[in-house]
Amino acid sequence: MKISTKEQMIFVIARLLRGIDHVAVGVSSPVPGSAALLHRRLSPQKTRVTVLNSAGLHNLNDGVSDLFDCAAQGRIGAFSLSGGQIDGQANINLVGIGDYPRQTVRWSGSFGSAFMYFMVPNVILFREEHTRRTMVDTVDFVSAPGVSEPGVWRRGGPVALVTGLAAFSFSATKARFRLESVHKGHSLEEVRDNTGFAFDFAETVPETPAPDPDQLVLLRSEIAQEIADPYPDFAAREFGVRNQIAPTKVRGGG
Repeated sequence: MKISTKEQMIFVIARLLRGIDHVAVGVSSPVPGSAALLHRRLSPQKTRVTVLNSAGLHNLNDGVSDLFDCAAQGRIGAFSLSGGQIDGQANINLVGIGDYPRQTVRWSGSFGSAFMYFMVPNVILFREEHTRRTMVDTVDFVSAPGVSEPGVWRRGGPVALVTGLAAFSFSATKARFRLESVHKGHSLEEVRDNTGFAFDFAETVPETPAPDPDQLVLLRSEIAQEIADPYPDFAAREFGVRNQIAPTKVRGGG
């Protein structure tokens, strides 16, 4: 079966969630949200998935405030973050392009990204667009740092980066990404040409594993119905599924 770029990313992220018992997802993260629901369905353990802005996928009493409390108490195993820019040290920029505060382009802002980056032990970075515009040598503004100086306490940080071209792991010790696989139809040369930072890679880089056909059917049917609750536009556009449940609005974003 032919798969889309977003579907490939969903399956990569779902594999990265193996062994995680509580996955939290923000209000602007339909790809990681789909991956979390797929992981929950396939996992033998009882996985909890919390999706903000959802009518049926969270039991938070106070939305974002409860989410931050859970993260601070060590009760969230994985979270996902993206950015307008991501650099080679896994710094993300959600503020804008240019010198702060006079950027030529302004984005939505950082909100709780730095807090979650420090508190959640397995943060998966994601961005479908993989170009030198998004994967830069140094971000213009650090909304959340990928690594911290010695003596700075943090429980969490990045473990991987998943894009429309490839999948990377991240070493906090080296403060550096390593290319783990390249998606079907793409190449190492294409990844290097479209990445503004240096990264490690093996002599032979494998192709990203294709999803199991039965799991792809599951994603496009049952998971698509579930993800239509918090992300109706995404479900309609990607899977042709219409939401039957009106989402419950929560304060904040992510």
